[in-house]
Amino acid sequence: MDEQYSDDLLRSVLSGVKTIAMVGASANRARPSNEVMRFLQDRSYRVIPVNPNLTGPTLNGERVYKTLAEIDEPVDMVDVFRKSEAAGGVADEAVAIGAKVVWMQLGVISEAGAARARKAGLAVIMNRCPAIEIPRLFGTASPRR
Repeated sequence: MDEQYSDDLLRSVLSGVKTIAMVGASANRARPSNEVMRFLQDRSYRVIPVNPNLTGPTLNGERVYKTLAEIDEPVDMVDVFRKSEAAGGVADEAVAIGAKVVWMQLGVISEAGAARARKAGLAVIMNRCPAIEIPRLFGTASPRR
């Protein structure tokens, strides 16, 4: 299913979040998750990498966490760089930590996980990339002023 999201909703989400937990962050600078993490950091978002397989203590200047539950500060948005099959579980974890938004990257769709997150009051965006939406919606300006 191709979800349609209004530009107003996307602008509101991207303007309203400050801290993003990126589940599936990669240390490989050529991987999309690393590129998107750096893109968001360059636009004044705090991006916390989450990946149980990362060996280093930090990634792009941020402490790496094994799970969302280990993060000891509020998270506004969970950005999901995992396969669709895993996205529902990540959405449930986002609910459990009190996030406000679940954002599933391009190609990542979990209708069941999205429904559970929406029922819990979270905004859900699927099959979109903030690194594409930010320039489209804000031009060269940063939504995080």
